[in-house]
Amino acid sequence: MIKTSLLRKLTDRRALMAGVGLAVLAFAATAGVAQAASNCVKGDRKAPYRIGWANIYSVPTWMKQTEGTIVSEVDALKKEGLVKDLMITDAQGNAQTQIQQIQSMIDANLDAIIVEAGSSTALDRVVSDACAKGIAVMNFDSLVDTDNLTAKINTDSLEWGKQAAEWMVKQLGGKGKIIIMNGPAGVSVSDDRRKGAQPVLDANKGLEIITETNTEYNVAPAQEAMTSLLFANPQIDGVLSLGGALSAGSVLAFDRQGRDQVPTTGENARQFLELWKEKKLKGWGTMQPNWLGAFSVYAAVQALQGKTIPAEVKVPLPVIDDSNIDSYLARADKFPADGYIYSDYDRALFDKLLAQ
Repeated sequence: MIKTSLLRKLTDRRALMAGVGLAVLAFAATAGVAQAASNCVKGDRKAPYRIGWANIYSVPTWMKQTEGTIVSEVDALKKEGLVKDLMITDAQGNAQTQIQQIQSMIDANLDAIIVEAGSSTALDRVVSDACAKGIAVMNFDSLVDTDNLTAKINTDSLEWGKQAAEWMVKQLGGKGKIIIMNGPAGVSVSDDRRKGAQPVLDANKGLEIITETNTEYNVAPAQEAMTSLLFANPQIDGVLSLGGALSAGSVLAFDRQGRDQVPTTGENARQFLELWKEKKLKGWGTMQPNWLGAFSVYAAVQALQGKTIPAEVKVPLPVIDDSNIDSYLARADKFPADGYIYSDYDRALFDKLLAQ
């Protein structure tokens, strides 16, 4: 009787320990999943983290403002003990240089790399290599083709082009001669805006595309390009501009050549919005928020802490028109004269976007 009771106790104890063991294994498995909830993130990565910002070029004011949001977010995260330092590189417009700079960040075993891609294809391999090494890779604005990264964060550039083209069709009643102004060829945000406009243009054959240009997102080269086109084309009914600085350059060119302004699309470049108001322009715009940079840093840190980050985060496009342009211009003095008037942002907004 004693032996049977003792045997039963031992059996019950073994069953209990087995259950505890299974529970521990289950918890460990769950913890392991939590630590690798976001793509790429793996290895012994603990705060404070080391972040890399691989920029294709820093000359355009949009890039300078964007870098400002990145530095500001990093400073806040440093105070919270979550980030140790920030490495910044500038490829000066050369995709091969950017590849080498990202490789240097991989060799330094940074915890996260934020990428503004100079080429949608050339960076695929080095970005994939960073992901394979367990580094959180966040790509915003100008995107790479590969999905071997943690997340892509952007507005919908195809929708950007589509809405701009639809507005132009409506303004011209579906008929007229237009010029299309694009950003640099080969940069995804520029190429995608143009692709988004094409189906609308195809469906409205009354719009004649006289010509189109590709320039940097800067006022001076855009103004120079449009000035040449004004000399060559006595009739221009609309400017389908797919960038804010491009639009400002176009308006200045028309003005200095004594030509009447025409319906013009664009975005939240301060100079364009001010010219729009001053010249009583028929205009339309949207916004590529500079805080996409800060958001990418925040999302990277969230991923490194084991939180699930969506592989693709779409940031809604606002519409700027005569009904709300004054609200943008009311904040103009907070931004550089050649800068972009972007909307306010905070962590609550970032969390909301990550929850989609």
